[in-house]
Amino acid sequence: MLNRNAADFGQKPLLVFWETTKSCDLSCRHCRASAIKEPLPGELNYEESLNLLKSITSFEKPYPRLIITGGDPLKKEGLLDLLAEAREIGISASITPAVTERLKESVIDSLTDVGVRSYALSLDGSTPESHDGLRGVEGTFRRTLEVMDMLIEKGLSVQVNTAVMKSNVNELPRILNLLSNRKISTWAPFFLIRTGRGNELEDLSPEEYEDVNNWMYLASKYGVRVRTVESPIFRRIVLQKEQGMRYRGGDLYRQLKSETMRLMRVPGKRSKSYFVGSRDGSGVIFVSHDGYVSPSGFLPLQMENVKDKDLASIYRDNPVLRAIRTPSRYSGKCGVCEFNIICGGSRARAYYHTGDLLSSDPSCVYTPRKYKAVEAS
Repeated sequence: MLNRNAADFGQKPLLVFWETTKSCDLSCRHCRASAIKEPLPGELNYEESLNLLKSITSFEKPYPRLIITGGDPLKKEGLLDLLAEAREIGISASITPAVTERLKESVIDSLTDVGVRSYALSLDGSTPESHDGLRGVEGTFRRTLEVMDMLIEKGLSVQVNTAVMKSNVNELPRILNLLSNRKISTWAPFFLIRTGRGNELEDLSPEEYEDVNNWMYLASKYGVRVRTVESPIFRRIVLQKEQGMRYRGGDLYRQLKSETMRLMRVPGKRSKSYFVGSRDGSGVIFVSHDGYVSPSGFLPLQMENVKDKDLASIYRDNPVLRAIRTPSRYSGKCGVCEFNIICGGSRARAYYHTGDLLSSDPSCVYTPRKYKAVEAS
């Protein structure tokens, strides 16, 4: 399923990510937040948190969806009361809890009572050894599958996030196989941005990015809705596939395809790929634990602070965000690409590699038609 929503992302985001706390009991090797065991000084207090929630209502209805994240948001003091307030003022909220001993059935029921019916869980490996090795706590793999099944049994929506990097890319078909038999809402592969503790891990090459994203399209034909994060080139590939493009691929693509068909046989004919054309700072905005606003959690440019200014004003008027929402200002290939409205490249990856958030995404191997014409002249 494709959703080419024509929403005006210049006026309001689709999603507001709120990093409620840096505190988390896991020690994930790829953690964007570089989470720690205890909260950091400066974390939004209860009153400041309420003000943030109220500021979301400055956007027009329907309000952006609030994504409660961390760290582990279950360690945020007063979380249930804040979520009850969000529901009271008409804000829908989802949560991305860490799978620890805190995430008990009674806690899930309490979250349901205050309106939370949508979860995102992380599954980064197909075995306890690989997943627990990344998460830093033994037993997390088993517990993640248990919680996933519990949430689905309760009729709650479950998105599964998978960090994609050199060390686990070959496990993707086996992760897909694990998920295909469960009624999850979405599989969201997160392509590594080397920020936080993820800076220590090895990324894919551009050719491997192309292989994996083309394989993701194949994966979307096995009954699982697929939506990538920090890999907007997937949208370009989906459109190319719709236009009849065939892809021979490299060694990694052929390996992933072969393993997938060994495990799951022949794919269906219909793709369940999904996107809305949002990207960091355009349809997505991030509020850190201490109130600073960034285009996303993977692009931690500290701009203005919600302690000092209304979130809607920051989102609409900040010059950095306005630049991100103007693809014609991008340099290099991304600036002239015929797919730059729906794709636009990863601004976070461009910034990490070049220090310029308006530069081209270095993970993309595609050469736009206009760029070819310039090179030929």
